Amino acid sequence: MSKRVAVLAVNPVNGSGLFQYLEAFFENGISYKVFAVAETTEIKTNSGIKLTVDDVVANLKGHEDEFDALVFGCGDAVPVFSENAGKQYNQDMLAVIKAFGDKGKMMIGHCAAALMFEIAGVAKGKKVAVHPLAKPAIQSGLATDEKSEIDGNFYTAQCENAIWTMLPKVVEALK
Repeated sequence: MSKRVAVLAVNPVNGSGLFQYLEAFFENGISYKVFAVAETTEIKTNSGIKLTVDDVVANLKGHEDEFDALVFGCGDAVPVFSENAGKQYNQDMLAVIKAFGDKGKMMIGHCAAALMFEIAGVAKGKKVAVHPLAKPAIQSGLATDEKSEIDGNFYTAQCENAIWTMLPKVVEALK
């Protein structure tokens, strides 16, 4: 039986990245649920396409044991996060990331995912691929220049154009 995946989609989310994960999960029979890092399930891609996802991140808090893996679907995460860091949905997101990381669950993401893992305090000592602009912010993890990194339960890609370099291993681990 395949594992269950919780997917965090920031608002706005990078549609190209998000849809790569969702398509791979769907095609391989991997169960997933998409949670908006927002107050409602109505979000947009960073190219303006409107999406309605399954639930909001607040409803994932306390239910981490129902999932085996967490995907951080990046978008305009860093500027939007910095403008809204104090909002409850961002605090919920960090709490969820920390809970998944502390439980040793699979941590998957691209672009600024490693930065969010770092901020949540779960990237310590892990090799991570991260967007080059976010690389200097990684202090407890080990940011590399690789297109993707797999280090134990961490699967990270530098950007949406590098997800394909790790996606087969992600699928294999989730099946």
